[in-house]
Amino acid sequence: MKKNSLISINDLSIQDVEAILELAEEVKEFPDSHKESLSGKMFGLIFEKPSTRTWISFDAGIFSLGGSTIYLGPQDIKLGIREEVRDVARVLDRYLSGVVLRTFSHQTILEFEKYFKKPVINGLSDWEHPCQAFADFFTLYEKFPRKQNPRICFIGDGNNVLNSLMLLAAKLGGHLTYATPKKHEPNAKVVKEALAMAKKSKAVIQGFSCAEEAVREADVVYTDVWVSMGEENQSRQKKKAFEGMQVNRKLLSKAKKGALVMHCLPAHRGEEITNDVLESKQAIVFDQAENRMHVQKAILLYLTRESR
Repeated sequence: MKKNSLISINDLSIQDVEAILELAEEVKEFPDSHKESLSGKMFGLIFEKPSTRTWISFDAGIFSLGGSTIYLGPQDIKLGIREEVRDVARVLDRYLSGVVLRTFSHQTILEFEKYFKKPVINGLSDWEHPCQAFADFFTLYEKFPRKQNPRICFIGDGNNVLNSLMLLAAKLGGHLTYATPKKHEPNAKVVKEALAMAKKSKAVIQGFSCAEEAVREADVVYTDVWVSMGEENQSRQKKKAFEGMQVNRKLLSKAKKGALVMHCLPAHRGEEITNDVLESKQAIVFDQAENRMHVQKAILLYLTRESR
């Protein structure tokens, strides 16, 4: 693990991944078992983007472990604008036990981590969303026996969520197919890294441009918004490009009977997913949302334990 931080799934060994997933299971089943583990520790939540799940799950999770947080929103620090990232990092290193960063640019997290000596967690960047991927796989293993190796199909944008899902699936020997429009495929470097890891773990990572082809035999159908925060000026173009990629009853019928539906939220109902699918019994989106907190508690415990 690189400097006891979680910037990318690539920072973790398979032993790190397994330990975090096991710890998440423990803290969910026995929530009082670590209630004083972060006593006396203060964590900064530095968010350039608005948030519901990432902010509240980290805030509530840290509080339940005996720690405290300070939230620094888009108008509070203005990383790289009001003050250089490296200067903010070195100042906060004197005050805080760790930091969660939710940024537009992945480069901001990399620079901050370089100058901040304690744990740094990527709460989201334009490159990856590792905490979300951990919560997704933790949720899957609650629903399916792990040895069954459930087939996951991601339909939508080749974005940060898909990047982290691919890398984690590759480490865990998972089975992941994805369908993206040709001009919105995942980053070629990430795909190359995932495929290289997949050879060692015997994972299956396969991309398609046709949603119906990708979703065949899927145990789980996963989607995300087509237009992310900061991409509003591309809204019309992206919606046109994603025609045929909506997760609806027709597409879901091409997957395995009873296939579960995942979405990292927030959802744009009527765009990437229909309301009836999102509200169906097959949807496990709120289990995913809950598990963000349990997994992030495990990540915090693991990183702070490793840094002692």
